[in-house]
Amino acid sequence: MTVVGPFGLSVQDRDLTRDVQAGMEAVEAALIEAVKSDVPFITVTASHLIEAGGKRFRPLLVMLAAQFGDPAAPGVVPSAVVVELTHLATLYHDDVMDEAPVRRGAPSANSRWDNSVAILTGDFLFSRASQVLSDLGTEAVRIQSDAFERLVTGQILETAGPRPEDDPLHHYLDVISGKTGSLIAVACRFGALMSGAERWIVDLLTQYGERIGTAFQLADDVLDVASDGHESGKTPGTDLREGVPTLPVLVLRQLPPDPADPEDARLRELLDTDLAADDAAHAEALRLLRRHPALERARRDTLRYAEEARALLDPLPDCPAKAALQELCDTVAIRTM
Repeated sequence: MTVVGPFGLSVQDRDLTRDVQAGMEAVEAALIEAVKSDVPFITVTASHLIEAGGKRFRPLLVMLAAQFGDPAAPGVVPSAVVVELTHLATLYHDDVMDEAPVRRGAPSANSRWDNSVAILTGDFLFSRASQVLSDLGTEAVRIQSDAFERLVTGQILETAGPRPEDDPLHHYLDVISGKTGSLIAVACRFGALMSGAERWIVDLLTQYGERIGTAFQLADDVLDVASDGHESGKTPGTDLREGVPTLPVLVLRQLPPDPADPEDARLRELLDTDLAADDAAHAEALRLLRRHPALERARRDTLRYAEEARALLDPLPDCPAKAALQELCDTVAIRTM
């Protein structure tokens, strides 16, 4: 059994292992080249998150989707680079908006330098992604631009918050569909499209990417509460501290208060305060949320989305790439356990 890609994905087929590993190595080398600048300081800041590592989940999906056509087609690796550069750029901007001190187990760019440097570095990465994208044809440009619009719309929706008439949980799912699902869907679409896969396969894998992207983000939500930070690479409870209502908190808000449980009442009281201003209150809220039934229900919701993604793969021909995509559904969900 060979292990490739993020989450310890196991691939038992020798040819698939070879293709995916070669593709991922080519993407990594291309990412390093793509962020080089004539200005040394820009190279340092733009390389910061690449050097910090990361799951490379999106490039992996490009490589697996490309197996349904010609995985060696010339557009496959560049399209993976476009998706990952775009993702990295959003991380620089996210850390500024979240005032996050840590990203991928290392100081975030905004804490190592400052907000202006982090924002401009993200812009630089967007520009480099556009340069690579320009060689992939007008259809690729349209796909990426549509996804980028959805990504930004998702961020704006998150920043604005739900309207009084909106269901907060439905609003949140719309947010992550834009912020996370859109780009992961593009990763699958690019891999299949650039490899010359049949159109129905391109469309099916796009839907799969959208669904597993939602599961991926919901798993991150659970990890932000449940993990010690090693898995997520971020400070635990970051969303909680910043007052960002993610899945566990939104599920809790939907549950009726339990008058027999004083911890339930205390947690709800804490969630109505400014946890960013009080480290002790933040730690208490995180501890109580970890023990609350809402966290387990959030785990079940994540599993449901992962299973829906898995079911979408059923019409695909049986092959090692299909088995690997199915396993990704399992490993995304297992991260929350």
